[in-house]
Amino acid sequence: MAEAADFQGTSPSPARRWLRRTGALLAGAPLLAGLCQLPSATSAHATEQTSAQAAADSGTVSVAVDTLSPSAPTDGDTLTVSGTVTNNGKQAVTDAHVGLRVGNEVTTRSGIDSAARESNDTQAAAGPEIGGKYVEKFSKLTPGVAQPFSISVPVDELDLGNSGVYPFAVSLSGETAAQPWEQVLGARSTFLPWQSGDPNTKTKTTYLWPLVSTVHMTAETGSNEQQTPVFRNDDLAKEIAPGGRLDQLVSLGKNLDVTWVVDPDLLASVDAMTKTYRVKSGNTTRPGSQENQTLANNWLAELQQAVAGNEIVALPFSDPDLASLAHNGTSVAGSLSQLKNATDVVVNTVETILHVKPVTDFAWPVDGAVDPSIVKVATSAGADKLIARSDSLQETGSLTYTPSAARPIGGGTTAVVADARLSTAFQGDLTRASVSTLAVQRFLAQSLALNLQTDKQRSIVIAPQRMPSSRQALVMAEAVTALQGGSWSESQDLTAAATAKPDPAATTKVPSASKYPSSLRKQELPRSVFAQIAGTQKKLDNFKVILANQSRVVTPFGRALNREMSTSWRGRTAEATSFRNEVEWYLDELKDQVKLIDKSETKLSGRSATIPVTAQNNLVQGVDHLVLRLTSLSPKRLEIGGKSFYEQRVEVNGGHSQTVKFPTTAKANGKATVIAQLYTEDGQAYGEPVTFDVKVTEFTATVMLVIGGGFLLLVLAGFRMYTQRKRASAREAEDDGPDGANETEGETENPEGMEDRLKEESGTRARADGPEQPSDPTPDTPAESADPSGTGERVDR
Repeated sequence: MAEAADFQGTSPSPARRWLRRTGALLAGAPLLAGLCQLPSATSAHATEQTSAQAAADSGTVSVAVDTLSPSAPTDGDTLTVSGTVTNNGKQAVTDAHVGLRVGNEVTTRSGIDSAARESNDTQAAAGPEIGGKYVEKFSKLTPGVAQPFSISVPVDELDLGNSGVYPFAVSLSGETAAQPWEQVLGARSTFLPWQSGDPNTKTKTTYLWPLVSTVHMTAETGSNEQQTPVFRNDDLAKEIAPGGRLDQLVSLGKNLDVTWVVDPDLLASVDAMTKTYRVKSGNTTRPGSQENQTLANNWLAELQQAVAGNEIVALPFSDPDLASLAHNGTSVAGSLSQLKNATDVVVNTVETILHVKPVTDFAWPVDGAVDPSIVKVATSAGADKLIARSDSLQETGSLTYTPSAARPIGGGTTAVVADARLSTAFQGDLTRASVSTLAVQRFLAQSLALNLQTDKQRSIVIAPQRMPSSRQALVMAEAVTALQGGSWSESQDLTAAATAKPDPAATTKVPSASKYPSSLRKQELPRSVFAQIAGTQKKLDNFKVILANQSRVVTPFGRALNREMSTSWRGRTAEATSFRNEVEWYLDELKDQVKLIDKSETKLSGRSATIPVTAQNNLVQGVDHLVLRLTSLSPKRLEIGGKSFYEQRVEVNGGHSQTVKFPTTAKANGKATVIAQLYTEDGQAYGEPVTFDVKVTEFTATVMLVIGGGFLLLVLAGFRMYTQRKRASAREAEDDGPDGANETEGETENPEGMEDRLKEESGTRARADGPEQPSDPTPDTPAESADPSGTGERVDR
């Protein structure tokens, strides 16, 4: 980095330098005397200097500095150093002692980097040992056994000069049986930032405190009105539990003056856990525990208290991977819309849960690495400030100091360039106390060296890793506490840093795409991911238009699609693929809950009939805006509604089915294939079609003619019978004259003589019909009776 990392700051006075050099010469006098007494460096008995150097290079004893307090001492303080020494050799070390050493001031930031790389080198233990009582002695160090030490020394005894960064070493000197003279057998170097008096200027420092996690919630919701959320696992509960990573970040951050950087998805997930929820367990789900609900409520309550009065910068929902989107997603239609959707829900989510209005105009690419395409994508959703890092947006000018963070990069966009050295100070494994102590001291040393570069006041931003571990968070808090307790720095929020006056000499040129780190490119989400997201979104769009209450589906799936673009998937390809597939499968499962019931072959007798088709809805909510179309593939044999196809609107309540009847007309006998298909109102096919056959058994024209003729004959026969009966009635009326009427009347008046009369008439008919005796011949013509014919008598004409 072409900054003033190599700028020479103030140096110790000549008198102090002379005293130190004199002390170093006096300390080496016995060694020089020994050299004069030896004939050759190659003799059987090597010189003391050669032996001491060999012992120092071998590092027989390891020294661990576990604590150094205070980290940034001031006048009047007492410095306490503690740790352990361990004999790694095969021989015991005798007459050993632990001592402290202070080297000459390191005046450049790059010099601090070099010294840090040599922290475990015994040769790095520069400067004379602080003698007297500020040592701890060991009569014997047994191989493999760690021995603790603790030394306290007044800062005034360290002979520190002007304000600056001083190498500070803890060394172990002693003897072995093979080398029975005092020598440095091990050392550990660190840094002692020293601010003497009030500084001329103070650096305005912004420290970002990230609350970001991985994806915890699925797209699934319980099949009930409450829409019970479903979590992927119990990992979030572990993170917010006492001692968990997120619990540590909140409990530590509430005591610091920092800018909180929050992923709204994390807040939404914890908030969902405060209510009834379920957790995936294989192919099923199980209820979430009441204990975890309590943890979630407690964590949110503590967070609300912690952020009160501090600035909160909210990232887009689920922290989308801006670099992946810029490099691989913009060629897929709709990808930028997903980023816009992730941004639009931020304010409502954060305000509802934390009751604080967040700042939403910052974008934060991975590791602050930028190129023109990333800047374009990051600002496409409304952000006008970009959190970059100085190892990406590097200084190319002749500045002799680190400039302020704010840089106008064109188009109304400001790049807030975080300092790379300070931002990466707490990465890696910090579980060992000795490593974390060195990290804290190096961080403070870099901050002080930066402040001493110039008398110009600057605004510096520190953007650590997105998801620090519990241990990293603890060390970060320790360093920030020491920094905010120091006299060369003062806290400032991110918005103030972004709006500070830029240094006119600072670079504003965004590096080209070819300079984007290849290591970060390898971790990006490929184009296929964005293509799958677009496909799932298309399915969602096709599904939501039929729903009576779209938000029940659009909201959980919309947030799930945001999660598919999360930066947290970097380095977790298999998990990311599984999550995307599960989202898509679940959406397909919901869509399949609205479908047509399969039909078997249908028989159609007669010229016209109706065909029923049933639509089923197994969703909780109702569906509407659907059209059911029935299409005949053989319209010359079977018409539907007088044409080849017919449509009807369908509306089905949740958990119900609806049968729709279609009018049909048969044109000819045989089988006709019919397709039933649901469509959305905009003409998009919905679900799978149902195909079935209709067997037509229609009557032919000849059969209809015969039936019609038979019916006509029946009508004519009935008419003839009617007319004949009418005529017979008329004749009978004519035959019944006045006499007949009297006779009838007389018979009515004298019914006793009716039986005699009937007998008389019967005998008359018998005589008229045949011979009276069997021997009589049959007459040629029948005899006519003079009596009138009886009523109802059939007359042959």
